[in-house]
Amino acid sequence: MIRRITFAWLLFAAALGGFSLDPPSPPTYGVRMENQWIPMKDGVRLSVTLYVPEGGKLAEKFPAILEYHPYRKDDAMAAGDYSLYSYFARRGYVCARVDIRGFGASEGIPTDREYSQQEQADGSQIITWLAHQPWSNGNVGMMGISWSGFNSLQMAMLHAPELKAILATAATDELFHDDIHFIDGMVHIDEFELNMDMAPGMTGAPDYTLDEKILGPRFDAPPWSLLYLKHQHDGSFWRSPVRPLSEIKIPSFLIGGMMDGYRDSIPAMLEQTKAPIKAIVGPWNHSYPSDGDFGPQFEWRAEAVRWWDYWLKGRETGVLQDPKLLVYVRHWYPPDMTLETIPGEWRREDAWPPPEAKNTTLFLQANHTLANSPAETATHQLAYVPSVGVEAGFWWGELLPDVRPMDAFSLVYDSAPLEEDLAILGRPHALLQASATAPLANWFARLSDVAPDGAVTQITGAGISGAQRESMTEPRDLEPGKTYALDISMHLASWVFPKGHRIRVAISNALWPMILPTPYSMSTSLELGGDHGSHLVLPVVPLHAPPVSPFLAPQPSDQRSDMRSQGAVLPGKWSVTHELKERTTTAYWNGKSEEWYPWGKETDYENLTYTADDNHPETCAVQGEARTVFELKGRTLTWQGHLSLTTDRTNFYYKYTRELLKDGQMIKTKTWQETVPRDHQ
Repeated sequence: MIRRITFAWLLFAAALGGFSLDPPSPPTYGVRMENQWIPMKDGVRLSVTLYVPEGGKLAEKFPAILEYHPYRKDDAMAAGDYSLYSYFARRGYVCARVDIRGFGASEGIPTDREYSQQEQADGSQIITWLAHQPWSNGNVGMMGISWSGFNSLQMAMLHAPELKAILATAATDELFHDDIHFIDGMVHIDEFELNMDMAPGMTGAPDYTLDEKILGPRFDAPPWSLLYLKHQHDGSFWRSPVRPLSEIKIPSFLIGGMMDGYRDSIPAMLEQTKAPIKAIVGPWNHSYPSDGDFGPQFEWRAEAVRWWDYWLKGRETGVLQDPKLLVYVRHWYPPDMTLETIPGEWRREDAWPPPEAKNTTLFLQANHTLANSPAETATHQLAYVPSVGVEAGFWWGELLPDVRPMDAFSLVYDSAPLEEDLAILGRPHALLQASATAPLANWFARLSDVAPDGAVTQITGAGISGAQRESMTEPRDLEPGKTYALDISMHLASWVFPKGHRIRVAISNALWPMILPTPYSMSTSLELGGDHGSHLVLPVVPLHAPPVSPFLAPQPSDQRSDMRSQGAVLPGKWSVTHELKERTTTAYWNGKSEEWYPWGKETDYENLTYTADDNHPETCAVQGEARTVFELKGRTLTWQGHLSLTTDRTNFYYKYTRELLKDGQMIKTKTWQETVPRDHQ
């Protein structure tokens, strides 16, 4: 393995024209795990697992790499953490995995929300503690995916003096518009609510104590889904954990995927952050590049070592000569949810937006085509069908089926067959002149590739709440019948449309169950015609770019011999049923995983049921259940959470019940039930 990595490194150095470089740190150390306590100023202790390089020189100093989140480092995440962090420990880094206070093995009461002031204050103390350990060289990096990518960005915004660089994967700073509570500013309920509303009530491995002093405050911690439902538009609640991206002053390595819901943060940081940035955007969903559900995959940890070596060890590994952005431009593939590799090519961009990108405008025409010239004046109307959208998936990503069933209930506009291949890279825009017969309506625009055989592959899309047309902070009712200019900025996309294919844009007013329906029966209209009529803007780039040096293939990872797993909660399984006479639609989702530890077995079950009624859009429902069963020596503990959300025209009706059973007998239960007024949702 070392020979392969060294050879690849020599190729990379040669590509830089003989620039004098240090090779990345080789895997010369063993790995030792240590569990310690990190004391906070208020007396609470946070639990840390240190992955320590072993076999080094006497009194050798190492940088620290921190990952910090609530996802239970001692059971659910333990095997994966070891595979990840042993890689860096073997190359001379002390890796620290810390449970947020009130979660897993850490002491204290659970924080009152994601990315709380307490979480950030604790994070600053953790960084200082790591920088002043006897083994430390004083430099700390922070990294992670999803939650720990989010708080890596946030801690960089807070300028902790010992934090020298970050690596954030699948992360964003836009907590209202981009995160999964209000996707594109509209209500979204998914598996995360089930998982995180149950998680605070669970005590840490391997003891899973039932001591009321520890269990009680955790079990009684209010569910976050209720808190978030009370903040239905942007504002201070969502903005308080973050600062402007321009506030990030330290080097940032960003990794994202064209099928990840948080990918828009990367072009935003490239535009707004002045600190050194290295970014890689591949084809993946919510995963690291080496372990996605589909490829091409690569050994991103080798790139991470080069990054950390430069910023934390002072080794000249050439990262400042790296492209600012390496992005995977997807080529056409048929709609296929089982695809293993996305066709395409890597390209280098040293500025954003790409200097060679040119906006190409296609006008929506009266005959439902797309053309370069403005359209004749026309009005197209669309009946609102609340249950439209099941083919669009979990969020704005994923491998999807053919979306023609969704297009059948949308306003659809197709280009003529292309006379030559066409490449796009960036964020397409649908600029609509739209009206509704109701005071609240959502609009969704989806960009797709139509093959000669009629198959439709969705590329990207986005939505906008009509109430948020001018401000996500101060939403306002629509005036029925009034035409409004709407700019739907679709999520970051790369694509090559082949010759003979058609470009399609589809406009609808529902994207259920990703987004909960608006509550009014209505129709909506698009106005066409003239230079300002409804149109599509595509960021067109040259078909080919200079070749990019190949990445290393994924390398084998160290595995814990005392743990194993089977299955995964995500992506889970979906099914849909339609009651044709009643015009109701129900979508079902479920997932299951099993883990075996030295002290017992954990089984996780989750399921969601979504219901929509096309005759009564004001009535929709989401029912969900999460259950975690620990089969331990001499006892079985079961934590359960039950979520119910129903609606009428004016309110959300929320109910959540948390339960704990011992050997099948209920020993603890608590319910939260509340009516929450709808606030332009």
